[in-house]
Amino acid sequence: MSGTLVLDREGLSLLVRRSADLLEWLVAAEAEDVRVVTSSVTLVEARDARVPQARFDYAASRVNVIPPSEAIARLACKLLAGAGLHGHKYALDALVAATALSSPAPVTVLTSDPEDLTVLCGPGIRVFKV
Repeated sequence: MSGTLVLDREGLSLLVRRSADLLEWLVAAEAEDVRVVTSSVTLVEARDARVPQARFDYAASRVNVIPPSEAIARLACKLLAGAGLHGHKYALDALVAATALSSPAPVTVLTSDPEDLTVLCGPGIRVFKV
């Protein structure tokens, strides 16, 4: 493996909707042997009842789903504290950031919220708006 591509809620939602732009990212990741991941909490956040379950499940099967271990949760807590943010509003972003920081480098995060994830991830993670 040569790095990690992390999908947040919007990245996973774009995959479910079969966005051409997101599919380009996946093709490039596969060509470069980059592991594509999402947090298991992102599955819950991205679930849209208007989308058939089978379609959602198929999209989710195309990525590696990472559960938030205690170590990831503790890192997310440290990231929130370091950024001066409260878990009530930023918990899911912090878990995505901690997942990214716990993944093999280089790491790229695809998100609709680059400002918050850039603050939480720090300079070592590339964050792109999708």
